[in-house]
Amino acid sequence: MRHARPLRINAVSRLAASITDVVGAQVKLERPSDPAHGDYATNVALRLAGAQRRAPRELATELARKVAQLPDVERAEVAGPGFLNLFVTDAFLATALEEIGEGHGAGSAAEPERVNVEMVSANPTGPIPVSAARNGAYGDSVARLLEFAGHEVVREFYYNDAGAQMERFRESVDAARRGEDPPEDGYRGAYIDELARLEGDPVQHMVRRIEDSLERFRIHFDVWTLQSVIAKSAGDAIASIETYEKEGTVWARTTDYGDDKDRPLVRSSDGSFLYFAADVAYVRDKFERGFDRLVYVLGADHHGYVARLKAAAAMLGYDVSRLEILLYQTVHLTKAGEQTKMSKRRGDIVFLEDLMDEIGVDAARWYLVNRGPDQAIDIDIDLAAERSQKNPVYYVQYAHARIAGILRNAPVPRQGLGTAPVQPLATEERDLIKRLAEFPAVVAEATERRAPHGIPTYAIRVADDFHRFYHEHRVLESEQRDFRLALCRATQHVIARSLDLIGVEAPERM
Repeated sequence: MRHARPLRINAVSRLAASITDVVGAQVKLERPSDPAHGDYATNVALRLAGAQRRAPRELATELARKVAQLPDVERAEVAGPGFLNLFVTDAFLATALEEIGEGHGAGSAAEPERVNVEMVSANPTGPIPVSAARNGAYGDSVARLLEFAGHEVVREFYYNDAGAQMERFRESVDAARRGEDPPEDGYRGAYIDELARLEGDPVQHMVRRIEDSLERFRIHFDVWTLQSVIAKSAGDAIASIETYEKEGTVWARTTDYGDDKDRPLVRSSDGSFLYFAADVAYVRDKFERGFDRLVYVLGADHHGYVARLKAAAAMLGYDVSRLEILLYQTVHLTKAGEQTKMSKRRGDIVFLEDLMDEIGVDAARWYLVNRGPDQAIDIDIDLAAERSQKNPVYYVQYAHARIAGILRNAPVPRQGLGTAPVQPLATEERDLIKRLAEFPAVVAEATERRAPHGIPTYAIRVADDFHRFYHEHRVLESEQRDFRLALCRATQHVIARSLDLIGVEAPERM
């Protein structure tokens, strides 16, 4: 475990801390959905009223008088059964804006860890399908969030290069080389014919193609691990856990550790190691490499692995809380209103390469991460390929490019822009600053919950607020020019960072 470090704070967290000191209880500030209810609100009076045996509105009225004395608070009002609504000063918002730069929202990890994120890990029997591409988009976005929070992250791809499935794949390519049909349960498709024209082991050719495809998808793997290598240490690994023998097979007593059934380790017929033996060896291998946390990204059809992997960690003597399994649902593609069916063995699967060719890398990354992992994703190819503001990724990128154009035309340098407003802030300016100030909390929550889909949702809201501001107010031809240029630059920082956290580029021109 790495040493703890102080969390970065910003204007909003300082305001919450000041109110906490005044009321004598922890305060969390929320943004009301209706601006008429204040810039920020808290239910602290409702939470304290019971313990103090007071009416919530009476207590809220007392707290409002105290909070209104704070220099950052313009006024405080009581609403509903006892909510405290706060209206902040322009000076507070100007200070919040000054703090928004390249590092805004970074370093939220209280205790930085060394984290292994294993993702995709598809057997190299074909190019990466769209279903596994979601694994990569999700896993890599989680990895980016962890890095932004201050953790050290290693991305790892684990694949099988031996066994019955790999032999069927090799046999399929060999059959194509001889001009014959593949085995009945073999692999088909244009990629098999392409591999047949290359000399040597098709598995290694396929691995290189997978790596190239994922690099294009903006996922760089630090480590590529072969199951055949891990299997060599399986004997030592299972010797360190509790086992028993039944009917000639060696079993792990995983039911003692939360699994629904015990897992076989060694095949009775020939003494070869079974899948769970490799799982145990791989868990041990990762922890022995010095990782504080192991993150596995798996499809929902692998939900059974959750209990068995945690059982493996527990049997090896490791803290189970240091191992996380992230599950995600399927992906459906529609084009011209019809859903595309996918089967790697039939050869009619849609590969990641095809998706990137069709809609671009940016749209592919966006659409594969903009829904929660517990929801299936439906991608409308026609909409995703459209370069219009109906396409959310284009809409957000356009806001970034528009700001870049404003800053290019600014008669003052981009650096050193003044942030002191020379006139009262307009509603659109206030709303945009408050939205930008939310970013640290948004990104910290997305990291903590392993929920990167919150980032594109937030980015759309930033773009909404910016477009409203831009349509209502001049920037370069305004008495408020320097302040508004600073606001534009801060918005550009936040949009660019939001897009980067999900692997999408922030173009300067569109």
